[in-house]
Amino acid sequence: MAATTAWLSPPSRTELIENLVSGVDRYNPSNVGILEDYLYHQIRSEEYDCLANLAILKLYQFNPDLFNPDVVINILLKALTAEPFPDFNLCISLLDDRPPNSTLDEPDPLPTLLPLLMNLYNLLHQCRFSAFWVLYRSDDLEVIRENYTVECAGFEDAIREVAARSVKATFTRISNERLGTYVDLSGPELEVWVAKQRWTFDSSTGVVSIPPNPDNQIESVVIQEHIKLPQLSKVISHTVQVK
Repeated sequence: MAATTAWLSPPSRTELIENLVSGVDRYNPSNVGILEDYLYHQIRSEEYDCLANLAILKLYQFNPDLFNPDVVINILLKALTAEPFPDFNLCISLLDDRPPNSTLDEPDPLPTLLPLLMNLYNLLHQCRFSAFWVLYRSDDLEVIRENYTVECAGFEDAIREVAARSVKATFTRISNERLGTYVDLSGPELEVWVAKQRWTFDSSTGVVSIPPNPDNQIESVVIQEHIKLPQLSKVISHTVQVK
């Protein structure tokens, strides 16, 4: 419930943005600059407002002349950090098939980068975190790292939190080495990160212990059904009639 409330109305959203997102001005193209500025505020401050970002994409959909590929890429990067929630797919659903924008001063980066971003999303969605980091650190994504995520405060830490949610829902114990590949950390940096998660690292065994929670505990469930005699009599009577 708390996560849903924060998604619908994050505490960082101002009254002005609330009116733009929820009111009739949502479809006013003259407000796109305000929403874009709010997106860059999110990027600088580690905040996130999916509905406001979706409003930008909807305005682009209705007003193709406003389309800014750099804004779209930043929206998709922020949506990656919300996994396992469906934010990324919601954003993709608002991107129409369109030819490269020839009105830009520089080549449109979206046709090249969109498939790479979708690959990153698929790896996250499949919980293939080690493969995610390999792709993210590859030469193919150098443009994204140097031109986009370098300005997105806390992007890599936010991805590590995506991995952390899956790990604590799946494991009670995991090797330090394996965990390191999931979060792209090692040595003292990994130990600090583990401590921040309030997990326990045993240096003698190299094992990280995750506290019990409703998701990582296997409990047997015994289902009992109480059928009263009159109910059973009706079933037997119905069976006899069918024969």
